[in-house]
Amino acid sequence: MNEDFSSGSYNDDGSYNPEYTGGAKKKGFPWGKMIALMLVAALLGGALGAGGVLLLGSSGSGSSSQVLKGERPSTVIDVATIDTSKQMSPAEVYAQNVASTVGITTSVTTNYFGFTTTSAAAGSGFVLSEDGYILTNYHVIENSTSIKVTMYDGSSYDAELIGYDESNDIAVLKVDAENLSPVVLGDSDNLNVGDSVVAIGNPLGELTFSLTAGVVSALDREVTLSGNVTMELIQTDCAINSGNSGGALFNLYGEVIGITNAKYSSSGSGASIDNIGFAIPINSVMNIVESIIEKGYIAKPYIGVSVTSVSSETQSYGLPKGAAVKAISEDSPAEKAGLQINDIITAANGTTIESSDDLVRLVGDLYDGAELQLTVYRQGETVELTVIVGEKIQSALGSEDDQAQVQQQSSQRQFSFPGFFNFGF
Repeated sequence: MNEDFSSGSYNDDGSYNPEYTGGAKKKGFPWGKMIALMLVAALLGGALGAGGVLLLGSSGSGSSSQVLKGERPSTVIDVATIDTSKQMSPAEVYAQNVASTVGITTSVTTNYFGFTTTSAAAGSGFVLSEDGYILTNYHVIENSTSIKVTMYDGSSYDAELIGYDESNDIAVLKVDAENLSPVVLGDSDNLNVGDSVVAIGNPLGELTFSLTAGVVSALDREVTLSGNVTMELIQTDCAINSGNSGGALFNLYGEVIGITNAKYSSSGSGASIDNIGFAIPINSVMNIVESIIEKGYIAKPYIGVSVTSVSSETQSYGLPKGAAVKAISEDSPAEKAGLQINDIITAANGTTIESSDDLVRLVGDLYDGAELQLTVYRQGETVELTVIVGEKIQSALGSEDDQAQVQQQSSQRQFSFPGFFNFGF
C-alpha cells in the first residue's frame, strides 16, 4: 500500500497538484532549493512505515430515486447535549477522551501478477456512540478484507464497515459492544486561528494512544489532491504522523472539531517541512455520517449541474467571475428551473459566487426542498432563477450489490479543463 506522488503540475493560482504515480520513485520538483512537497496520508503504520498518501476520489455520479425497503431495523441517532463550557488542560482532555479513541488494524489483500499477498495497515478512529459506532477515514480501511478495532483497555473487536464516503474521506464502522465511551462533538465553525487543539491517535501504528498538542494554523485551507480533488481542511501544527489518520482533533473543551487525515512532508534533499497537518472539519461530514447510520445510504443535496470556474483569461474578455455551467442533467432541478449550458452563476441566495468552489460549498449546506435563488449572467443579460434543491442518493458501500438497491436518478457528465476544478452535483 505504499504510494508516492512523484510528479505534478501547477494550477493557475500557483498551487501545486501532486500526481499519483502508483509507487514510483519519488522525485523532487523545482521550488526554492528543490523542496519536495507531497501531501501524504497519516495512515500506514507499523511495518509499512510512513509512506502512505491520501488519495481521494470525487463523488461522481450518484444513484438515486426510490430506496427499496429492507428488513434491517432502522437506527435513530439520539443527540444529547452536555455542558462543555469549562476549558480544560491538554492532560484533562486526554484523560476524558483516551477511552473514546481506538486503534484500527486492517488486512489488505493484493494480487500481484497472479500472486496474492496480504499486508497490514494501521490507523486511528473514535467512538461515536455507546453501542459501537466508530468514525475513521475512508483511506484507513480502503480495500481492506478485515478490520479490527482495539480499545484503550486492550479489548479488541472485529468491525463491520457500515458505509463510507470516499469524496469526504470518512468511514463508519460498527463493533458488537455496549457501554462504550463516546466523544462529545463540537462545532468546527466556532474555531479561530490560534485556538489550542490536541490530537489523540496511534502514530506509526505502534505508539498507541499518543497525544500531540498545537494550535489551529489556518481555517478552510484548500488542499488539492491528485485528480484535482479539493478538500477544505483545518490546518494545525499538531504533530500528525503515519497512523494518526482517522483520529480526533479536540478543542480544549474536550469536543471533537476535526478528523485528522493528512500532512505535508518533505522528501530528498532540501529544507525539512514540519508540523503542517490537516483535519476534516466535523461539521462538514456529520450529516453524511448520520445518513449512513440512520438510512444505510448517503443523501446529498443535488441540483444536477457540472460547473467550472471562469478563468482570469476568460474574464479579460468581459465575462464575470462565477461558476460556468458546463452540463445539466436531464429532468434535474436545474433543468426544471431553466438553467442553461454556458450560463455563469454569479450569486446564490444573496451570496457572491466567484468560483465553482463557492457554489459547491453553498449547495452542500442546503437540503431537499430548499429554494436556491440564482443570479445568472446569460449572453450579456442578468437572469434570476429559482431552483428547488433535490436529493441525490448513493450507496454507502459502493459495491454493485449495494448500488442495485437504489435506482439511478441521473448521470453526471464531467468535463476536464486545464487549470480548472470541475464539480458535478
